[in-house]
Amino acid sequence: MPDPRDGDPFLRGIGDRRYRARVAGGDLLTYPVRIAESDLLVSTTTDRRAEILSHLRRLRAAIERAIAADPAFATSLVPIAPAPSGSAPRGADPDGVVARMLAGSERAGVGPMAAVAGAIAWAIGERLRGAEEEAIIENGGDIYIASRAERIAAIFAGRSPFSMRIGIRISPDRTPISICTSSGTVGPSLSFGHADAVAIAGRDGALADAAATAIANLVKAPADLEPALDAALAIEGVEGVVAIIGDRLAARGAIELVEI
Repeated sequence: MPDPRDGDPFLRGIGDRRYRARVAGGDLLTYPVRIAESDLLVSTTTDRRAEILSHLRRLRAAIERAIAADPAFATSLVPIAPAPSGSAPRGADPDGVVARMLAGSERAGVGPMAAVAGAIAWAIGERLRGAEEEAIIENGGDIYIASRAERIAAIFAGRSPFSMRIGIRISPDRTPISICTSSGTVGPSLSFGHADAVAIAGRDGALADAAATAIANLVKAPADLEPALDAALAIEGVEGVVAIIGDRLAARGAIELVEI
């Protein structure tokens, strides 16, 4: 989740991106799409850069309108209430990204911007589904996957010995799916915990992103791993969770780990 003191509310894990070498589908066309701090790595069967760039602008504009209408949308560390019905400008959230962020943050108990990267990746991936049989959208460590082939999403966990050595196997029948990661030791995002990585699997990218932030906040020591996993699976929409701190790893739910 972005630190509200850091300026642009779209900032999300812009630091070390070595994990990207393990995200892209090697059989797909892979390319970056960037607007300011929104820095996507996209893998599709055909080049969709122009369409994605246009859609990313729409998504960012909707979030910017939400912030202008209520500055707490950008700064709150707890859920906020949606704007009263009819109070938002017409067409303010045409793609539903703001509503999805609000709903995901409410379930996870964090602020709406904790869901921003996963929400954007999910929205763009869903936008492409009608035209692309396969799409992988990575946005600051949060990934949307729709695939006809098995995929492995590597987990980047900073200095942990598990970093880039453990991945999550995604079978085609489980897609589309989101894998979202939060960390208390990697990147500039605000976390109240010390987890090297918490990865959440779920269908809804906004919810998975918000949940990853919430659970990473709970992991301050190895003894916190099991209670944190209990808390993760208590969040409606979370299908599986992996949590790493130092040389300790715990996983639960519908998630398959593989060595890389």
